[in-house]
Amino acid sequence: MKANGMVGNEGHGRLIDVVLDETSIAPSTPDIEHERRVAIYDLIEENRFEPVGKPQGTFKLKLSIVDRKLVFDISDADGEPVVTHILSLTPFRRVVKDYFLICDSYYQAIRTASPSKIEAIDMGRRGLHNEGSRLLMERLEGKIRIDLDTARRLFTLLCVLHWKG
Repeated sequence: MKANGMVGNEGHGRLIDVVLDETSIAPSTPDIEHERRVAIYDLIEENRFEPVGKPQGTFKLKLSIVDRKLVFDISDADGEPVVTHILSLTPFRRVVKDYFLICDSYYQAIRTASPSKIEAIDMGRRGLHNEGSRLLMERLEGKIRIDLDTARRLFTLLCVLHWKG
């Protein structure tokens, strides 16, 4: 059994493909590109993703930002549209801004700082990441059921889309 109380991916809907809209992505650093690749890989490997009111199954997700809104375009495994959800980015503004600031500090620290300083910054980074993930879960309530691990990976992708270079 997993720490979140779920056993593998059985018994619920899941994502089998995640694409970020290339027009929504600004040029980024190698660190941001690495975070993007890892988040997508981890998300596909293990997730819980259930559009509310739709049959359980496997889904494809395209994430984009349109007019300062986060767009979840969800299709079934065959690419047939299932549902689109649009979330305002306004509630995420502060946590994303703070997360970017602490990530910058973290990436600078891992090059020169002591292990204790890196650990302290990383604890703050993880705390902000969890805060953003819980906010995403709240904003998706009644739309898409996800677990915390899925929310964490989706929040990372939200940050990648939000990144302005």
